Order: sequence, then structure tokens, then C-alpha cells
Amino acid sequence: MFLVLFGGMSVVSFAQEAASEDVISEEDLEKFAKVEVMTSQFVEAKTEELKNMIINNEVIDGGARYNEIKAAWGDEAKEAEIKLTDEERAAYKAIKDFQDSLQQSVVDYKTELIKNDEILGVSIYNKVNGAIKEDPTMKEKLDQKIAELKTKGDSTEGVGK
Repeated sequence: MFLVLFGGMSVVSFAQEAASEDVISEEDLEKFAKVEVMTSQFVEAKTEELKNMIINNEVIDGGARYNEIKAAWGDEAKEAEIKLTDEERAAYKAIKDFQDSLQQSVVDYKTELIKNDEILGVSIYNKVNGAIKEDPTMKEKLDQKIAELKTKGDSTEGVGK
């Protein structure tokens, strides 16, 4: 009887310890929010870079021609119809390659932030990420924290480099 009681108490004790480890502190939430803001700023910087590549491209000569090439891309008849030059093809391909690499660069950037224990750390990321999926109030709290940080502009310098 003693073993059953003692065994039962240790399970309860372990469950309480595990639950206390999963508590999300304000600091954890703040770190997670900062990573989200930094990632958002990185995306904005890369989007601006792409936009400038299109607008300032001397060969393609701006957004209208870029859109024309984009619509015809991969269709030889349409490319001939818009009189796509080899120079324009190379310029468009360079822009497209950059655009295609953006998603992976964002994933890589965010992964590095998450892995960096001074910025966030994988264990905190997993803990907060799990909590916001399970608890709508925690997700709301995170969204408020992100909005505050964006309003303050309080995030790490050097984003997008």
C-alpha cells in the first residue's frame, strides 16, 4: 500500500515540475516577439531590395517592362511577341533567382535567431510556439507584444545584413 501511495505522489510531483517548466515568462514572450519583429523587418528589407532591383534595373527599364516579361516568361511565342532580348532575359533571370532565394534566406535568418541562445534559444522557441498553438490568450498576448515592439521600433540593429 505504501509503494502505491508513494509511487502516485511522485507522478503528481513530476507532473507539477513539468508544468512549472512550461510556464511562459514575460521574458520568454518578449524574446519570441523580438524574433518575430526582426524576421518581419528582414522580410521588409529584402522585399525593398527586390523592388529596387526591378525599378532600378537599367536593362529592363522599370516595373512595367518587368511585368510584361514576367507574364511572357517561359512561353516562347509570348517572349517573341514582346521582343524579349537576351540582355532582358539575363536581367530578369537574375531578379527571379534572387526572388526565388528569398524564402530560403528568410527561413535561414529566422533559424539562426532561434538557435542563438542570447537572442531566443530553441527550447524557449519550442515552449512559446507550443503555447501559442494551444492557448489563444497566449497567442493574443504575443500579438500585443509584437505590436508594441513594432510601435517602439525596439529590436536589434543590423536587420537585413
